[in-house]
Amino acid sequence: MKYKLEWEYRAKGIDPILFSSDFLDGEHALQAGEELEKSGKAGEISFKDEIGTSWTIKEMRKLLEEVEEEPHDLTVYFDGGFDNYNHKAGLGAIIYFKQGKKKYRLRANEVFDELETNNEAEYAALYFALTILEEMGVRNMTCDIKGDSQVVLKQLEGEWPCYEETLNRWLDRIENKIKELGLYPKYNPVGRKENKEADKLATQALQGKMINSKMQIL
Repeated sequence: MKYKLEWEYRAKGIDPILFSSDFLDGEHALQAGEELEKSGKAGEISFKDEIGTSWTIKEMRKLLEEVEEEPHDLTVYFDGGFDNYNHKAGLGAIIYFKQGKKKYRLRANEVFDELETNNEAEYAALYFALTILEEMGVRNMTCDIKGDSQVVLKQLEGEWPCYEETLNRWLDRIENKIKELGLYPKYNPVGRKENKEADKLATQALQGKMINSKMQIL
């Protein structure tokens, strides 16, 4: 979650002036707020998160202590591959996140039977990624979701209509899971090159190479 710092600047002889920062990660936002507080020239210091909730400095300290031990700063990559011959889909997901002071990358894939199209495999891949977040205990977080399927992401944003009943069922499942987890998703279409890790995992699943790994990023 990112936070915008807002404060009043107080100087002798002039009315208070309201300032606000760009969105910052929680640690940097709190540090800036504490330094402003020490200066004695700032009043009404508050922090506003990306969904519009406001926090005082005291509340922000407590919040960051609680969030620090949970998975946060989530970025999800997903991709689905489809084998027309046996109607099997390979699903790939990469999840980058922070926990404590460390950064991690989780990689996983899965084979899914009885699908009909590659588009359906893409929806299944995103749903697969969401089930991993659920297993991680992720709740009430912003989440950056990236994939090379504009169809999936634009339909989830509501920019593109979906006329296929099968895909609408996947849309409902994904949206229900997002609501259940309390996620605040940001959908970002990316090129195939940026999504190559998730694509490779999907291909490996179809080849019978199953992967489920977590590693710290130094």
